[in-house]
Formats: sequence, C-alpha cells, structure tokens
Amino acid sequence: MTNKKFHDLFGGEPRRPESEITQKEMDIAKSIQEVTEEIMLELVKNIHKVTGEKYLCLAGGVALNCVSNRRLLEEGPFEDIWIQPASGDAGGALGAALVGHYLYAEGDRPELRNKKDRQKGSYLGPEFSAKEIKKVLDKNKAKYRKIESDVELYSQVADFLAGEKVVGWFQGRMEYGPRALGNRSIIGDARSAKMQKQMNLKIKFREGFRPFAPSVLEEQVAKIFKTEHDSPYMLLTSEVRDEIKKPLDQELKGLDKLNHVRSSVPAITHVDYSARLQTVSSDGGNKRYHDLISKFFEKTGSPVIINTSFNVRGEPIVCSPEDAYLCFMRTDMDYLVMGNFVLNKIDQPKLENDEDWRSKYVLD
Repeated sequence: MTNKKFHDLFGGEPRRPESEITQKEMDIAKSIQEVTEEIMLELVKNIHKVTGEKYLCLAGGVALNCVSNRRLLEEGPFEDIWIQPASGDAGGALGAALVGHYLYAEGDRPELRNKKDRQKGSYLGPEFSAKEIKKVLDKNKAKYRKIESDVELYSQVADFLAGEKVVGWFQGRMEYGPRALGNRSIIGDARSAKMQKQMNLKIKFREGFRPFAPSVLEEQVAKIFKTEHDSPYMLLTSEVRDEIKKPLDQELKGLDKLNHVRSSVPAITHVDYSARLQTVSSDGGNKRYHDLISKFFEKTGSPVIINTSFNVRGEPIVCSPEDAYLCFMRTDMDYLVMGNFVLNKIDQPKLENDEDWRSKYVLD
C-alpha cells in the first residue's frame, strides 16, 4: 500500500511476506501507530470542544485499533467511549437495519439503563442444533462422546486447558464482527509459556511472535489487569498488574524479547506488558463461556484463558459444524467441543479425499 516516494524516503521496497522482520519494519510500524494515535486524540478533542458531549461512540476500521482506543479512554476528554464491535464496512449492515427499524418501521428505541450494553455480545450469527452437529459428525465418521451435563462438560474442558491442551470451542450463535468472542474460538491456558508459539505455528499457521488475546472474568479483571473497565468486544488494551510481571532482560532487542516469560500469564502478555482483553460477564450474552472460565478459575486459581479466532491464516472464522470439524482436523488442535459433543484428535479417522491443504499455510 506504499508508493515509490515512501520507498525512497524509508530506504527500500516493502518486506516480502514471511521474510525476516528487521528493526526497520518494527520502527515503521511503531511510527505509524504513534501518528495514528495522535491524530485520533486530536480529532476527539475537537469533537468534544464542538459538541460538549460526555460520551463518544466510535465506528470504522480504525476503531478496531485497540491501543489507540485505550489512549482515547485514558487521555481523551470524554467520560467514556463505546466502540461498535463490527467496526468497518461490514458493520454498515447493522447500522442500515437499525435505521430501517427506527425511521421506516417507527420502531421503539428503548431507554438505556445502567449503561448496560444492549448488543449483548454481538452474537447475531447462525446457530446449529445438537441434531445438526451430530449429522455432520456422523457423515464424517468422527469419533465423539456427548456429555449431557453442562457442569460436567465445563469441568472436563477446564481439565483439558489446565493440561496445556488446545481446544476448539464451537457454541451457540456466531459472533457478528471480526473478533471471536467465545462462540467460535480456539482456547488455551494463558499461564503456559509455550502456548503462544505452539498455537501460532501448529494451529494458526502464522509467525510465532503474534500475540493472543485473553478472555477474563469481568468480576476478576482488576486482579490481573490495571483496569476496572469492561471490554466485552476485545477492543481495548490494558497493562497487566505489576505483581504478576516478570522483569525483561534489557539487553534483548526486537523479536528476541518474545522468548522470555513476561508475566504469570505469558501467552497473552505483549513485550510492553499489555494485552488486548475481552471481559466476560455472566449477563453479557455468553453465559456458557463465563461458566467455562469460572470452572477453570475454580480448578486453577486463574480467571483468564487464551481466546483466538477459530480459523487459520487466510481463512474466515468458522461458521458451521462442517467448517469447525475440517479446521480441527487440518490443524494440531487437541480437542474439539461443539455444543456438548467432545472430540479427541487422536481418536479421529484420517480425512478422506482431502487435498494437501496444510502445505500452503505451514511456515518454513
């Protein structure tokens, strides 16, 4: 997306995908981020001056920039901000539906009480019944067991996570927007020092340095992060608390920093001690996900797990049971949990008539 003037100014062509990342690329990325933040801050200061409003709503692709959003919240003039979770062009469909509801159908606009989020997790996509899931599994001759009790299911999955297993978690209605929020997610134990690299290289098929986001119980967030602000849509960053940080070797530069444990939850802690967090509440639209993390907290004392989107690089987030099963089989995930159906990878028959699909994603 750069031109010859940019290349002349910064000394060369853009980095080729998958090639080595040098200090030059890190510096350019950091500079673009800094400039973006300063522009956004100036914009919102002017909006506040012109309108005198106390609260700010954000939409558009740049509103997905979690680091900038945190600065707007902490340094901006507004008392609070709210970010549309489907920011970007795709979110326009939701806006159009609301315009039609209010202006043409003359629909009621309920009064907002207690600042509660009426979008309730943005779980607006399709849902699949147990019968539909079973049909897909049987068609693929999958080996599975169904755990009828939700309590037993959460306990079993919590044990998987505590044992450093990677779990595909497919539940309820699909999320609307670019973030997986606990219904089409790949989850793991944030306490594991090896989990970040393992999930990147063996499941997401992308560079091992890429950070993962944490899902944390809303009622426990202040015990792990320096914030009490909710972040249900994974659109804000926060620094981990000082008491769980681990000192970094100041001699290290660039990507070498990534091989050092930075906190007691290293898989979700960036090199600057920040994380892009999702807070999960019992009344936020995803009680099952909250109950699962609560069971993990009960068993381990940790109220936070890794949450990354259920897909591999270059592919959209899975939608259907068929999508989820194929993604599970084509990666090194350990378990797949769809509804109350549990699949162990080692029990599964080899995919029939499957092309050499992985070769185009695996990194050298």
